[in-house]
Amino acid sequence: MTSSDNRSSLRSVHRLVHDHAGHRPNEVALAEPGRTLTYRQLDDRSTSLAQHLRTLGVGPDVVVGLCFPGCAAMVVGALGILKAGGAYLPLDPGQPGDRLAAIVRDAGVSVLVTDDGSAEWAAGIERVVSLDANGWKDGAPAAVPAGTPVDVTPDHLAYVIYTSGSTGTPKGVEITHRALLNLVAWHQRAFEVTVADRASQVAGVGFDAAVWEIWPYLTAGVPVHFAPAAARSDPVAMRDWLLDQKITITFAPTVMAERLIELAWPDDTALRLMLTGGDALHRYPRAGLPFELINNYGPTECTVVATSGAVNSEGGLAGSDAPPPSIGRAITNVEVHVVDDDLSEVADGTPGELCIGGASVARGYRNQPELTAERFVRDPFSRDPAARMYRTGDLVRRLPEGDIAFLGRLDDQVKIRGYRIEPGEVTHALKRKCGVRDGVVVARDDGADGKRLVAYWVAANEAAPSPEDLVQFLRSLVPDYMVPSAFVRLEQLPLTPNGKIDRGALPAPEEPATASEAYVSPRTPVERDVADILAPLLDLERVSVDANFFLLGGHSLLGTQLIARLRDHFDIELSLKALFEAPTVAGLSAEVERLILEKLDALDVAQEVVG
Repeated sequence: MTSSDNRSSLRSVHRLVHDHAGHRPNEVALAEPGRTLTYRQLDDRSTSLAQHLRTLGVGPDVVVGLCFPGCAAMVVGALGILKAGGAYLPLDPGQPGDRLAAIVRDAGVSVLVTDDGSAEWAAGIERVVSLDANGWKDGAPAAVPAGTPVDVTPDHLAYVIYTSGSTGTPKGVEITHRALLNLVAWHQRAFEVTVADRASQVAGVGFDAAVWEIWPYLTAGVPVHFAPAAARSDPVAMRDWLLDQKITITFAPTVMAERLIELAWPDDTALRLMLTGGDALHRYPRAGLPFELINNYGPTECTVVATSGAVNSEGGLAGSDAPPPSIGRAITNVEVHVVDDDLSEVADGTPGELCIGGASVARGYRNQPELTAERFVRDPFSRDPAARMYRTGDLVRRLPEGDIAFLGRLDDQVKIRGYRIEPGEVTHALKRKCGVRDGVVVARDDGADGKRLVAYWVAANEAAPSPEDLVQFLRSLVPDYMVPSAFVRLEQLPLTPNGKIDRGALPAPEEPATASEAYVSPRTPVERDVADILAPLLDLERVSVDANFFLLGGHSLLGTQLIARLRDHFDIELSLKALFEAPTVAGLSAEVERLILEKLDALDVAQEVVG
């Protein structure tokens, strides 16, 4: 650490906010539709809450539930919990009550700070403190008690956030003050934050990006503006709100950011930085945007951001085969390593698992020592025997210039018909197609033939590409075995409350129509024979002459079998390439007829020579 990092590690975010309240008491700290709070109001009300929480036993390493929608009262509550020495546990009231109740039980929460209507599920909690932006309501004293925030050490907990677990049970990530302060200090230096800035709060309260949207700014004297609910899912409304509020730095979840950078922006916008993260970024900003796009990566287990990098518009033209934007490089006091199964560093350019060490690494998972030991391992790259690094489970490679390229999840890698496939690579290719606004490719195992790739996509406009167009476009960018066997058009991709794609909510593809109005019968003897050979391979009763082989569930392995049977039946040399170029009964039949005619012409020539 630098000397400045050492000084900041002895402090805390709540002390830094308290200091700014002394320097800038009448400046706006929080702004939401219809109201604002100054730094003095924020400090006074959070201090009053802190004094009350101490009487309830809140102190260092005591976890306190915090259940609010995104609003000023949420920040008053979080700051009051921190001032009492405790750690706050953000709970999204939009999530199912049973899930929230299970989280607070797992975390051992006995005190909950909430508003009057967000915690109907909390009947079993010992102490529920009702709070709004004016302060806590249960007999709050008129005057603010004397005193300063409770001292904490860098290793005490600042917050706990629960994330989805692979077993279906949420797991709580414990973040210390040391890790939070490192994020704050890096952010303020990297993005040159000053009191002239205006920041936004957009992310859901259960998403760790909300941590990033609040503390780097309040500890720098910057006002935080809460986006209205209607704008959080509407790119045009979000753009207009950012312009109206003269926001200079904003965070946008990846899906929202990809939409925002496609919109028209005035040259004189106040916005100078758009920070994004939470999912793999597939789009580049268009040339001429009046703000800079910064791509960020970081698991919750490593305090929101572990790597960061600017994304320029070079190589980002729609329809190009440019690789996705990188996730940048490690932030200050963070080490990233690309390793093999033995945790040995691999050569640059070689794919491997991303492991993260340094100041951002969490304490571990709450009340899960075995899982903590599995994911937070001894750091073999550190001289400190107590140092640990987090195994992310993400597949990456280091680029020649030092940036990190995100390739996907190690556990998302699938093997289909003997081929190892990263669905994320196919997703990137799909989103390069003109006319595709958004999309994702996933592996599904909901058919008798085992796993298959399914593409879900959202059209950019009414002139949308056809599934056949998408197949041909993807074939120009990826191997044939990576082309999805089904394409599902959606109005919008389903999102989780954290703004990520909700893969569990993606619908199963409809079975292809093979009868009724979609069916066109064979018109020639060759078409009839080709259809009769093809139908049983696809386990169908009949096949329309204009139906696409790949959109009926066909793939390269079945294609090889089809070509072999057509060769035997017609006694011709038909190539697999013919199927990819004309993947219908009509198209294949035309090629078969051409080859038959060529063969007959050759026989006629041979007979003339013999004669």
